[in-house]
Amino acid sequence: MTRPRYIRPDPGSRVPRTAMVMAAGVGKRMRPLTATRPKPLVEVRGRALIDHVFDRLRAAGVERAVVNVHYLADALEAHLRHRVHDIEVIVSDERAQLLETGGGIVRALPLLGDEPFIVVNGDNLWLDGPTDAIRQLADRWDDTAMDALLLMVPYARAHNHNGQGDFHLAADGRISGRRKPGRVAPFVFTGVQIVSPRLIRDWPEGPFSTNLFWNRAIEAGRAYGLVHQGLWSEVNVPGAIARTEALLADG
Repeated sequence: MTRPRYIRPDPGSRVPRTAMVMAAGVGKRMRPLTATRPKPLVEVRGRALIDHVFDRLRAAGVERAVVNVHYLADALEAHLRHRVHDIEVIVSDERAQLLETGGGIVRALPLLGDEPFIVVNGDNLWLDGPTDAIRQLADRWDDTAMDALLLMVPYARAHNHNGQGDFHLAADGRISGRRKPGRVAPFVFTGVQIVSPRLIRDWPEGPFSTNLFWNRAIEAGRAYGLVHQGLWSEVNVPGAIARTEALLADG
C-alpha cells in the first residue's frame, strides 16, 4: 500500500512510530455477523471496529500500522486501502496459517523495526480519559526497566468482559498473573500495549499466544501495567454491540 505524505503532529513525541494491529482472528463468538466479514469490520456506531482503532492511533501520532490478516483477508485489505491517506498501512499475510497473537507478532517482526512498538487488538474499543491513552503509555515507558507495558482497566470498569480478569498490579507498576484458579484478578488487559523487540526472541515459528511473552517479562520483572482512565468495552459477541453503543452515547 502507498505510503502517505504524513507530518508527525508533535516531532518531540515519545509515542512509538509503529503499531501492530491484530486483525487476523476468525471471530467465532461474533457469529453470525462474521459469517460474511472479518470481525474488525463489524460496525459499532456505524464505523468498523478497526476504524475506531486507527482513529486512536492517528490521534496519538502513530505513523505506520502493520496489520495481520487471515480470515476473509481480501475484504479487510480492501477496507484498509481507505486509511492510507492518514497512516501508512503494511499487511502481514497469514492467509496460509492463523498464527494467533504471539505467532502473528513473530511473523510481523521484520516489518516492525528494532524500536519499541505498540500492539493493539483490531476489535478493541476505548475512549480516552483526561489524556490520550496511547500517549500515556508512551510517557510511562522506560526502556531500561520494561519489556512490556500493558494498558489495563479495573475489573469493575471492564464493560462486557465475562472473564475472571487478567492481572494483579503492584505499587511499583509491575504486573503478575491471576494467582489462584477460580479467583478474579483485579485488572483486565484492554488489548493495548507497548512491547520491546528484545522480548520477541528465540521463538519458533507457528501459532502461540502472547501470554508466552508476558510470562517471560513477568519472570524477569520487566512487565508493567498502566491503568486506563477512560472508557473501555469488550466487543466479542453480537449482544455487546448495542451495550457498547449505549456506553459511548453516555460518554
